[in-house]
Amino acid sequence: MRVIFMGTPDFSVPVMTEILGQGHQIVAVYTRAPKPAGRGMDLRPSPVHALADKFAIPVFTPKTLRNDEEIRRFTALEADVAVVVAYGLILPKAVLDAPRLGCLNLHASLLPRWRGAAPIQRAIMAGDKETGVMVMKMEEGLDTGPVGMAERMTITPDMSASDLHDRLSLIGADLMVRALAAQSRESLHFTVQSEDGVTYAHKIEKAEARIDWKRSAADLDNHIRGLSPFPGAFFEVDFGKGAERIKVLRSKLVSGHGVPGTLLDDALTIACGDGALQIMDVQRAGKAPMKADEFLRGARLSKGIILPSPA
Repeated sequence: MRVIFMGTPDFSVPVMTEILGQGHQIVAVYTRAPKPAGRGMDLRPSPVHALADKFAIPVFTPKTLRNDEEIRRFTALEADVAVVVAYGLILPKAVLDAPRLGCLNLHASLLPRWRGAAPIQRAIMAGDKETGVMVMKMEEGLDTGPVGMAERMTITPDMSASDLHDRLSLIGADLMVRALAAQSRESLHFTVQSEDGVTYAHKIEKAEARIDWKRSAADLDNHIRGLSPFPGAFFEVDFGKGAERIKVLRSKLVSGHGVPGTLLDDALTIACGDGALQIMDVQRAGKAPMKADEFLRGARLSKGIILPSPA
């Protein structure tokens, strides 16, 4: 089939790769424009853009699709279907209706749970035991379209957002090519989403990444895993030069109790509102991730100090 691929981050790359591997013709790629990155702040293309360049596929990076010129260019591609995976721009109705078979979106949740921007992080942060990916036919609402295919998976207790991201990306690539195969035979059947159980995966705000030690250890472990490695749950500590943010990348539930935020031992075990957490991996500002014991060798944190929580 003639496919327009619309995606931007690493999550989208396995899907695009699998579509090409199955022999479909990607006639154009739509992605976000290159952004300044690195010490030199050179413009860096998105991962999807870089892959498209390797295959000499035309790339478009409009700031919006809500104008007549962009709609005409999109329509002129005469695609059978558009595949949308974490693209980042809203598609107006004229774009949604342009491909012969419509626009298929790969969404990383079990809809209608976690519609929106951050379904992977929110699922872990909420303590969900299961998630998945779904192929949905797009309509104008936010992730409200009917679902054609789904694949479920378990969220294990030690799984971080990074782990889940990578796993769902691979599962989603396989799911999407199976959906395209069915769609090419006109045998992909869609089911309207239920209005029961709708939740929204709002974009992660920096302020909510701060660790509140008054919460239970179980909740904070979910919070840490759901934000690891980016943007990273963090606490603040003063080593004598003002408050420094310390990202927590991995933790584990342990026994212990005390005033929330209290350092209970010399192994970075911290009392929470209910139970305790042992911090395993951290990252200081401008530094590489490190194990807790390495961090403690230079941090000089004493048993009994109390780490602050948000006011």
